[in-house]
Amino acid sequence: MTTIANNLQQVNDRISQACQAAGRARETVSLLAVSKTFGAAAVAEAAAAGQRAFGENYIQEGVDKILALREMVPYALQWHCIGPIQSNKTRLVAEHFDWVHTVDRLKIAQRLSDQRPAHLPPLNVCIQVNVDGGDNKAGVPPEEALELALAVAKLPRLQLRGVMSIPEPYPEFAAQKVVHEAAHALFERIRVALAAHADAHSAPWDTLSMGMTADLDAAIQAGSTMVRVGTGVFGARTYPAA
Repeated sequence: MTTIANNLQQVNDRISQACQAAGRARETVSLLAVSKTFGAAAVAEAAAAGQRAFGENYIQEGVDKILALREMVPYALQWHCIGPIQSNKTRLVAEHFDWVHTVDRLKIAQRLSDQRPAHLPPLNVCIQVNVDGGDNKAGVPPEEALELALAVAKLPRLQLRGVMSIPEPYPEFAAQKVVHEAAHALFERIRVALAAHADAHSAPWDTLSMGMTADLDAAIQAGSTMVRVGTGVFGARTYPAA
């Protein structure tokens, strides 16, 4: 078994154990393998081990991998944009990705909808919420999330699926769980509001994207449906010198 395949097995075992501890079925939590800074060969290795959903933070790097992997593997892969999106990159995202987790402005959502090619299915999106007010975190403030969600739900080439959060790192499980529970509570409040506006929202509201290598256990305990794991799958990253 290759290192990546072994890592994937260990991460999936950890997710299963966290689901069991939370009294949840394993199939209620999916794994998004975060492949930023790792090459197409590493993604192909993970795909050969059964992983199909991959997250990319850097848009051009992600597009390059998406195109390369179409030639390298016989599997249909699902690509998630989980990094910040500048206005001049929305077309690349709209044309190549299946999901976007980082919608925090209506302007970006509008551009994604306008630029989504007609031959592709609607782009699945999540509202990114700065749930704990971290100074260095992107995302809409919690008190503005519902208004943004209602506006995004009306855009014709998008499917609003849920909420994404990246809270500040907390070392203790209890503190991790508290902040994740706040995101889950917001997720539920938006669910209720969207149900009252069913004419504007027909997509399933089913995705709470939260939890990474360090805190996925607490995130699953708090209700996460998708955990984003990079280091746990691919190993430690090395970044080029500035």
